[in-house]
Amino acid sequence: MPNNSAQPGTGQPDTGGPQRERRRRNHERDQGRGKDAAGRMGRSLSLAVILFIAWLLFSGRYQPLLLILGAVSCLVIIGIMLRMEVMDHEAHPIHLTHKAFTYWMWLFKEIWTAAIDVTKIVLSPKLPISPRLVLLPTTQKSELGQVIYANSITLTPGTFAIRIFDDRLLAHALTREGAEALEGGEMDRRVTEVEGLS
Repeated sequence: MPNNSAQPGTGQPDTGGPQRERRRRNHERDQGRGKDAAGRMGRSLSLAVILFIAWLLFSGRYQPLLLILGAVSCLVIIGIMLRMEVMDHEAHPIHLTHKAFTYWMWLFKEIWTAAIDVTKIVLSPKLPISPRLVLLPTTQKSELGQVIYANSITLTPGTFAIRIFDDRLLAHALTREGAEALEGGEMDRRVTEVEGLS
């Protein structure tokens, strides 16, 4: 239907509203594209540096020709990734770098503690297990965050992730205590902090 609304006192159709809304949407889209391009550029540069350093460490050769060939190889890899449009925050999650170290230290402690507990259970003549399934809420905003959470559960002895739903994760726990620890939500909270998107 045509828009019959008129600007006050003019009798002319009011087309300014839709035009302003269209300009606003275009502006937001352009800003988003700019941020995506800057993010891809930053990830590309950091990945190129990491690949070149890895190449240096693995080759152990520092002749000029080989250094040039190594740099060209790294740039070709970056070009292929950009062409395939896989250079995103999940393919090269540099935004996790400063938080991941603290999380891995905490996770290592949890793995060590759980390994001792499972060893005690296995060596006990009574074998005090109470296996159960638990459906856990996930507060991560990205697939990468959910994968980190699921892998953390599976790495911890006595628990493993079975399936990820939209905002739920089905996990198996060997004992009631293990299930209660998962339901407490500390690991979920820490992974969400590492993800940094909430």
